[in-house]
Amino acid sequence: MSKSRIVLVDDHRILLDALKTLIEPEFEVVGVFEEAHSLLDCVSDLRPDVVVLDIGIPGMNGLTAARYLKKQIPETKIVFLTAYPDRDAASEAFKIGASGYVLKSSAGSDLIKALREVLHGGYFASAALTEGMIGSFVQEFKRMEEKERLTPRQKEVLGLLTRGMSMKEVATELDITPRTVAFHKYTIMEQHEITSNAELISFALENLPHA
Repeated sequence: MSKSRIVLVDDHRILLDALKTLIEPEFEVVGVFEEAHSLLDCVSDLRPDVVVLDIGIPGMNGLTAARYLKKQIPETKIVFLTAYPDRDAASEAFKIGASGYVLKSSAGSDLIKALREVLHGGYFASAALTEGMIGSFVQEFKRMEEKERLTPRQKEVLGLLTRGMSMKEVATELDITPRTVAFHKYTIMEQHEITSNAELISFALENLPHA
């Protein structure tokens, strides 16, 4: 089975080398860039599954670069890896179409989890950003996703919740955090105007083939 293709973008070469070493046992790093213009010139040919992108890169900031990337390669996932623990920046990143927002301070523990999650159709944000912020991020997800479509990860989470599992049990089963499970549960409820667990079960019975 071929490895997922990852592109790394950061203006610190030492960090790029460290990130490459961190993720290469599981993923294939097909390109590393220190600024956005070179990335945009080459990214279509590289065909990455995920671009890991810093916000504070020179010449063109990461948020602007992400807008171009979503037009150029809309199916490619974007994960921001940044030193900015700024919730407004994170909200803007998700609004643009990012699937993940990882703080550099927690990259060692979070980046591989984020890559796994977004490749599976989910979302990831470092815990320092999401504490007490689930509702805010759900609103951003609600704006991004088509109301009728469940992602593969949403289907998994919904299916397990419908079987009576707690969010903690679902997290253990899927090897994700309970906070990530909460993201998906409440995103589904917001997107489909579901207001109770009973309605959520009814929705699952109608929309999941084996629920």
